[in-house]
Amino acid sequence: MNPWRGLQGLPREVWILSAAMLVNRAGTMALPFLVLYLTRSLGLSAERAGLALFCYGIGSLIAGPVAGRLSDAVGAERIMKLSLFVSGALLLAFPLAGSFGAILTLTCLWSITSEAFRPASLASIAHAVPSPQRKAAFVLARLAINLGMSVGPAVGGFLARVSYPALFWVDGATSIGAGVILAASASARKAPAAPAPPGEDAQEDARGASVPHATRDLLFFLMALLPVAMVFFQLHGAFPLFLVRDLGLPESAFGLLLTVNTVLIILLEVPLNLALAHWPHARAVAVGAVLTGVGFGALVFARDAWSVAATVFVWTFGEMILLPASTAYVADLAPPRRRGAYMGYQQMTFALALSLGSWLGTMTLARFGSTTLWGAALVFGLLSAVLLRPARR
Repeated sequence: MNPWRGLQGLPREVWILSAAMLVNRAGTMALPFLVLYLTRSLGLSAERAGLALFCYGIGSLIAGPVAGRLSDAVGAERIMKLSLFVSGALLLAFPLAGSFGAILTLTCLWSITSEAFRPASLASIAHAVPSPQRKAAFVLARLAINLGMSVGPAVGGFLARVSYPALFWVDGATSIGAGVILAASASARKAPAAPAPPGEDAQEDARGASVPHATRDLLFFLMALLPVAMVFFQLHGAFPLFLVRDLGLPESAFGLLLTVNTVLIILLEVPLNLALAHWPHARAVAVGAVLTGVGFGALVFARDAWSVAATVFVWTFGEMILLPASTAYVADLAPPRRRGAYMGYQQMTFALALSLGSWLGTMTLARFGSTTLWGAALVFGLLSAVLLRPARR
């Protein structure tokens, strides 16, 4: 039995969009290494670096609902192309920032333009496939993202030892390249308008007609998701600082550990999610939250690269279960004409988690040490699991 057979039958526009995501993510270097760039290359404090990540999260917080609503109004494809081209240009200019104020301004603008891509792309996928295929479509998109991420951070880890500014130049170039793929593809231009199967929009509109009910479910779900999302985004904040500063590992080790994460996702996420397709959303997101909290919490006992890799293995399984299930839940909950807005609200939640999680995580690491930080990560993960378990099927 082919464990990948669930990807058969996905429409061509989903594959094209996934190809653009692959190119874009293959150059993802700037954000994972932003804290190290600011602290080791520019000599800023850990708290100032955390503040820069906080600004990135604030920009993403703005981008999510705005880009989601614009996707519903003017079309997801336009928002995706604009996001890729403008964010690529900003990345090329980022190393020219000469003051901390300029860095914060560029970080915020980069975040707004870059993060506008996510709700637009998710809305495009949700429009292109019926509900039973959505989890498979989102898993394919994540597969493309993580194939790219298996290259970008690993190469970035070695490139950072030669030139930190080159991280931003490569990242910007691949973002623009992904925009060219979307602009050049006639099929990609049709993706946002792809109709749902006959009757599905009417059924989902009827299901979502009680907007206060749907909105209440959405708000409860996103609030429950926030604590574990804050844990997950230590990956961009306290985690690299912990590896380099506390454990004494080189920057390249951080990049290679991210590669462990992405290789596991590439090999296992599709068959894992297809095997768990019969699970209700509540069970999947709760199990994912537990594994994420346990994985980051186990860093309390990490002493070298091998023990860190073991924790990466645990929270990667949490990520593989939690993220596709949470996105599929929001897509199923959304009325068809508000999918962009609902995806924007989900993006806003992750942006808030990035802002608060990165800032509080780096501050906790600096002031109270790693034991306190990773112990709190375990508590937050378990808290989300308890809150997410009652989510409606």
